[in-house]
Amino acid sequence: MAARIEFSQYGPAEVLELRPFEVPEPGPGEVLVRVRAAAVNAIDWKLRRGFMPSPLPSGTGLEMSGVVEGGDPRFTPGQAVFGLAPGTAVATHTLARADDLLPKPDDLTFEQAAALPVAAETAFRTLRRLALLPGERLLVHAVAGGVGLAAAQTALSRGAGVVGTASPRHHDYLRSLGVEPIVYGDGWPDRAGRVDAILDASGRGELAESLKLTSRVVSIASHDVPELFSSASTEGVPLAEVFAELLPVVRLPIAAVFPLGRTAEAHRLSEEGHLRGKIVIAIAEGNLPR
Repeated sequence: MAARIEFSQYGPAEVLELRPFEVPEPGPGEVLVRVRAAAVNAIDWKLRRGFMPSPLPSGTGLEMSGVVEGGDPRFTPGQAVFGLAPGTAVATHTLARADDLLPKPDDLTFEQAAALPVAAETAFRTLRRLALLPGERLLVHAVAGGVGLAAAQTALSRGAGVVGTASPRHHDYLRSLGVEPIVYGDGWPDRAGRVDAILDASGRGELAESLKLTSRVVSIASHDVPELFSSASTEGVPLAEVFAELLPVVRLPIAAVFPLGRTAEAHRLSEEGHLRGKIVIAIAEGNLPR
């Protein structure tokens, strides 16, 4: 059975429905992927709530991993891939642009691979905008989330220092990565100390105080959804080039795994926040509702 998660009205997670659909035929430059896993991002529930109105009904999900069933000759049937499928990732099948896909590394599970594209791409793009240099000190708000962790690991690999706001339960894990964790709340600028650049992945109101510390601030936590992700290229850099650097250094923990029929629960958990890593939807014949 081919099925996907859709919503026909904006609202809470309950508007999400699992619906059957006809498996599409890939066009030029497209690849049909049998999805094995898809990740949930904050942008998914922001779109669902109508922060960026779009035509309805709409699918959900931006990133996935799976197995090629046909299409562009750059990929062969049966090949494991991961990448971007904006608005259609949470489904048993999806069409993706060949430029938006990469071969899945053998050392990554489908769940781990599905969690990477959006966080890694966003981290790469924001760090380039911040022009972070070796020896500089980066502050990441919400450093334990997907984008925060990807940015921290990338910055550390480039020789920068990283300090980040996070819930205390994540502090030991962050220290194991080489990140200096600090708690949220009043007084965080003093706890952060000197910083050269700031990435705000939190949206908890730290932006004004951040701008007092440095003019080099990028926020991805607003409702300006188009700023949160791009497609196959990152401001002119091919996706393959982004991951040539980031794949060896970025690994994201999986906060929770849900079957396709429980995507609404995954959205609710994402909205609650304070997670370590990413939420993933595992998609297989055995977990589809009858």
